[in-house]
Formats: sequence, structure tokens, C-alpha cells
Amino acid sequence: MAARPEPSPLPAQVRSWLAQWHLQDGAQALRGDASARRYWRLRGAMLAQFPAEDELLPFLRVQYRWQRAGLPVPRILAVQPRLGLILQEDLGDVDLKSRLDDRASAEAAMEAALDLALRLAAAGRGQWSRPALPAYDATRLLGELRLFRDWYLPAHVPSAPSAAAEAALDEIFATLTARALAQPRVWVHRDFHARNILIHPRSGELVLIDFQDAVEGPWTYDLASLLWDRYWDWSQERRSAWIASYREGLVDAGFAPPSPEIFEAQVQSMALQRNLKILGIFCRLARRDGKEHYLDFLPRFWSYVWEGLGHDAKLAAYRDWFAPWAPASARP
Repeated sequence: MAARPEPSPLPAQVRSWLAQWHLQDGAQALRGDASARRYWRLRGAMLAQFPAEDELLPFLRVQYRWQRAGLPVPRILAVQPRLGLILQEDLGDVDLKSRLDDRASAEAAMEAALDLALRLAAAGRGQWSRPALPAYDATRLLGELRLFRDWYLPAHVPSAPSAAAEAALDEIFATLTARALAQPRVWVHRDFHARNILIHPRSGELVLIDFQDAVEGPWTYDLASLLWDRYWDWSQERRSAWIASYREGLVDAGFAPPSPEIFEAQVQSMALQRNLKILGIFCRLARRDGKEHYLDFLPRFWSYVWEGLGHDAKLAAYRDWFAPWAPASARP
């Protein structure tokens, strides 16, 4: 959630609920990012309103599990399920993006983020007997990939894909899904990027937010989310170095990753799945939800997709199918 002031009063029902803590006055409304949630800053607390119970309850379940596992998540102060309200500690506005924007601190900030991703991956071990997080299964993975076909192509390609092109998409979607399912399962944030990691205003610790979509899934997913970001196009050399560092961290945490070459291939394949999905999601945000600024990020993610296709000899042939859909700037 990117906290930006927005002039919007508290609804009457929300004011009434907050009155018991004498917090109904002086609220500062904040605008979220991709979601439909609403936020207000109060005196020493942050109020979030979820648009639907089926989004609120997953957030609470994940927060409870992760807090018990020792992961850094916001403390919940109070909940009003009927109104979709959560009152939680105020962690301020400083996120990981601000640290990465400062090039002098970028390396240390990224290493801290990698450590947090490793903590998350390791935290779920031994807890599978408890109510599990949703599985990042074939249905979910394929459904995400189909967002590219359902939202990107109709908006940016004049004519519908041919039957052969559709078949090629089905093939690459199946390949990426099978590769993801073959990876060991860990707890996955699913949107592990710089805007969803806050810097605690007192301890300086990194804190996870916006984790309601967390799942049990491939151990490279959050790493791919972090390294193929909307804000910075890190060089392949830096990505490879961070992937190697993360792999070493997995070893130190008691995991048994494959060789560095195979592990990097796993990360690259996972990144390709995610980046195709993001092309579809950003088009959906723009066309369905009126958030046109997400279209500005499409060229970057197209360059990621083009790079990912070329990184894998088995997938490079699919570039011929994607070439008519990709902007020229993404095909150096």
C-alpha cells in the first residue's frame, strides 16, 4: 500500500466504531495502490477497510499464522468484521522502495529483503499439519497466466490470435506451470515487492504488509517478485548474484537446493510466469478499474518477458509467437 493523502471523510459507521477508542476525529485518509481497500491514519494507529469479507478473513488468518511463526507483520489492535475494518499499529510511510531509490543503500537494503524472503520460506516448515495456506496449484497458476490472453491481447493486439498461436500459448503455459509445481513448497507472500515491505519506524526492521493472498507455493516465487520489479530494471549480473546469495541462504536454512545453474533456471522460469501474469493484471487494472497509470509499466515487463524467453533454450522458440505482440522496445 502506497500511502498518499486523499481528502475523504470517515464513513459514519466507521466513526461510530472508532468512538470507543476516541479515535474518530483527525483521521487522515490515504489512497491505496492496486487494491480497492481504503486506509486512514489515526493517532498512533492505521485503519484499513477491506471491501469484502472474503479478503478480510484471509488477511487475518495469514497475519495470525505469521505472527505466531515470528515473522514481522503489523500488530492487530482491533477488528470489526461486519464493516471489514482492521485497526493496526501505524508503521509509517517509509517502505523498501525508498531505501532502494537511494543507490548508496540499495545493496544493503536488497540483502535485508533477501533475508526476509528466506525467513518467510523457512517459517512454514513443520507447520503443514495446521490449517494450510491455499495451495499455489495448477488451477491458480494457469488462471494467472491466462490473464495475459484474456486482458493483454484483446487490449493491445488488433486481431485475435490464430489457432496455432493459441496452441503455442497453451504449450508455454503448461510448461511454466509444470516447472512451478515441481519446485519445493514454502510460504509465499505472492506480492513480495518493495512497496509491500515497510521499514519499522523504531526498530528499522523490515515488515511485511498486503499478504492476504499468501499461499504455499514454489520456493522461488517471492525471489522472482523482488528481482523483477516494476521500479528498477536490475542488470542480469546483479540478479544472478542475488540469486546465488539466496541459494546460499537456503542451504544455511537447511534446505537442499539444486546446483546454482539449475536453481537460477528455476528462478528465471518462475519470473517468466509472473511477468506474463503481470502484463495481464496491469491491463485489467487499467481497463476494468480505470487505473491507467499501470499501462506505463508494460514496456518494462515486456522486456522481462522477452529476456526470460531468451534465457531458456527450450522456450526461445516461442519468441516467434510473442514477437508480433511485443513492443519493438522490448525486442533489442
